[in-house]
Amino acid sequence: MQRRTFLSLLTVPAVAAFLAACGDDNSDDGDDGDDGDDGDDGGNGSAGRATLRGDAARAAGGDPLQAAMAVNAFAADLFEQLVAVDSNANLVFSPASIAVALAMTSAGARGTTLTEMDSVLHIADPSTIHGSMNGLASTLDGLDQSRDNTSEGGTGTSEVQLSIANSLWGQSGLAFEQAFLDLLSAEYDAGMEVVDYITDAEAARVAINAWVASETRDRIPELLAEGTITADARLTLVNAIYLKANWDIAFDPSETTDAEFATPAGPVTVAMMHRTADLDHAAGEGWQAVDLPYVFRGLAMTIVMGDTPDTELPNGDELFTAFVQRQVDLSLPRFDIETSIDLAAVLAGMGMTTAFTDSADFSGMTTDERLTIGGVIHQANITVDETGTEAAAATAVVMVATAAPEPTEPVTFTVDRPFTFWLRETSTGAIVFIGRVNDPSATRG
Repeated sequence: MQRRTFLSLLTVPAVAAFLAACGDDNSDDGDDGDDGDDGDDGGNGSAGRATLRGDAARAAGGDPLQAAMAVNAFAADLFEQLVAVDSNANLVFSPASIAVALAMTSAGARGTTLTEMDSVLHIADPSTIHGSMNGLASTLDGLDQSRDNTSEGGTGTSEVQLSIANSLWGQSGLAFEQAFLDLLSAEYDAGMEVVDYITDAEAARVAINAWVASETRDRIPELLAEGTITADARLTLVNAIYLKANWDIAFDPSETTDAEFATPAGPVTVAMMHRTADLDHAAGEGWQAVDLPYVFRGLAMTIVMGDTPDTELPNGDELFTAFVQRQVDLSLPRFDIETSIDLAAVLAGMGMTTAFTDSADFSGMTTDERLTIGGVIHQANITVDETGTEAAAATAVVMVATAAPEPTEPVTFTVDRPFTFWLRETSTGAIVFIGRVNDPSATRG
């Protein structure tokens, strides 16, 4: 037995950011088994790879609000930490993606390791959180729909695509705990692909990246960089989130003009979209916000901007209850941003310390070898234009062993300074993506 082993846990939103594992198992051609001893195919090619699933059937989802509240509280904490890393940089991440990744990891944690993870994730009831994640996934699944606009005299098709998928990639011959496999199967719909990290770690990395790229429509083409997966790897849990949604009312491209945007480094010229419509609007001391619904109104993006960089902004929960519908003359820049960051130090600083040490207890996953988290890498991107939004997110957790009166004129909201955004599911309020745009002219490539 090698002294140190890795377990990689990956999340890709999105939304995602999203929460509970509701992905398709695309490898049903493999042999089902009851433990990690089955399916030793001796290679990582998809044709010869076996698939294991827990014995438990997919469970009915629990109350999605518990998961949504946990995700949103975690989002607020993590946003504060990540903005502090570089207050002048663009930022986007999927708290839902990260939360579901860590929640799946917590299914194999025990003792102090589990207590600290639950605390950081704001999990009030560990006995029901996995069912609640499942329930939130079902809620998000229900948002996927389309409408032929020509039937109403319009043009084109309006649609919301929200895809969340989970899979596990385990070392051939390693015995995984049956209860762990059953829980991930029942609540996260996740089966295990059997790979051989020991003899061909690179092939395993390529296979996982290909799965992630497929689930995110190639927005995350290479989640795991070369060298991320080594011969010490033992298990990789993958969650993929992809979102594409049209605005409820699109911006007219003919009204998009070049305009100045005040970045922390100085003014830049950006493509500024424009529209006047009845929208949910809120304002406070030195700030204002607007809520932009997507088609079918199951998702919305909230934009909030302060008069100065030092303006104290309301948190999401405060803001979402303060909206009043009024006519808004809105100017909003297109943006296309991406963030990649290692969250290990941030999460440890937030209180999840034991999971990153040799004292970590993940015996609920396997007792064959001792596992501890060695790194947590997150990647997310989002594109916003006149038609709507497209976004994806990925997280890799690498584990090693050991209201005012209505005005007669529309309110003007010109988003020409750094702003924060939340993209959330409207019935639960669960935040799928959150970010800060300091310079919309700096694209992801």
